[in-house]
Amino acid sequence: MQKPLILITNDDGIRAKGLRALVEIAKPLGRVLVVAPEAERSGQSHAITTQTPLRLRSVQDYDSSANVTAYVCNGTPVDCVKLGMTHLVSDVPDVVLSGVNHGSNSSISVIYSGTIAAAQEASLYGIPSMGLSLLDYSPNADFSPVQAIGSDLIKKMLTLGVSKGICLNVNFPAIPVEEIRGVKFCRQANGTWDEDYNLRHDPYGGEYFWLSGSLINNEPLATDTDEWALANGYVSVTPIQPDMTCYAELERLKAKWQ
Repeated sequence: MQKPLILITNDDGIRAKGLRALVEIAKPLGRVLVVAPEAERSGQSHAITTQTPLRLRSVQDYDSSANVTAYVCNGTPVDCVKLGMTHLVSDVPDVVLSGVNHGSNSSISVIYSGTIAAAQEASLYGIPSMGLSLLDYSPNADFSPVQAIGSDLIKKMLTLGVSKGICLNVNFPAIPVEEIRGVKFCRQANGTWDEDYNLRHDPYGGEYFWLSGSLINNEPLATDTDEWALANGYVSVTPIQPDMTCYAELERLKAKWQ
């Protein structure tokens, strides 16, 4: 039997250390196709390219393994998934992995994330998919917690799958492997970003803005959220879906407004 086909992408770019870590985890599990952006595309959410030509280029020096093929794309993470599935393979991927992201994608961050959007795009086609993130924004982050636990999560996705239209948002705390207390299935925390657009000046006196901020957990006492799990040494796993309908509000509006 042919080994599973694993499509991998990210939003930090083809040379990101997190992408390399994910490829190393996936290589023993199947045939790996990497399609990643040529540069960082963080914060792109589910954006697709419509006004400029999309280009794919083979990356011959990415990995010497016979079962790893790599391409770089000038588009977004979602573009990478779409092109990978429609133009680079004849088989439907058995699983799509996105990451490992440099930085958290817990709580409300999920709606901004190109990492998670790429995984969610695959779920629209009914393909089991997973976005993986590490709570460390450093380009040289230590991905050993992901390497220690990620393989088992991917194996379970390959064998057990997930419900159609669902992808998994997986976040790893940036702590030593021996301090990780386990995997916690949990819901997305109610959070908001406390943001500040810092006004700065370039060498020619022109004004520009630089975004900074921090995530605020609006329910710090709740123990069933991804934020609680990460703060307490667990890997958080949250199933998410593209249907953003608020069904409770839908029923309220139908009853009150009609």
